[in-house]
Amino acid sequence: MSNFTKEQIEDVEKKIIFNLKQVYDPEIPVNIYDLGLIYKIEIEEKEPYLHATVTMTLTSPACPVADSLIDQVKYVTQAVDLVDEAYVHLVFDPPWDKEIISEEGKDYLMMNGTII
Repeated sequence: MSNFTKEQIEDVEKKIIFNLKQVYDPEIPVNIYDLGLIYKIEIEEKEPYLHATVTMTLTSPACPVADSLIDQVKYVTQAVDLVDEAYVHLVFDPPWDKEIISEEGKDYLMMNGTII
């Protein structure tokens, strides 16, 4: 039996996405969500709590701020009401490519003349 409704779970995911959009890659002026670094958000109920796992990548495996970005992702995910525990799963397959930047991210980059 679930303690959470489908609507509550969807609301938690929306809040996680909102929080992730507050985290920026220091080298590219676009948030990590619109940059395409977030591959998947999974929310699992472990009574009476919710645990969230964010699967993400980096623009480069040699990213000098990898630890900082991972810590920020965990922090902003766990900051969402009802999320008791957050995990970050870092993957490099598939590798990040600028083609997965969201339309909003591409628009922002074009407006500011940023070339990646």
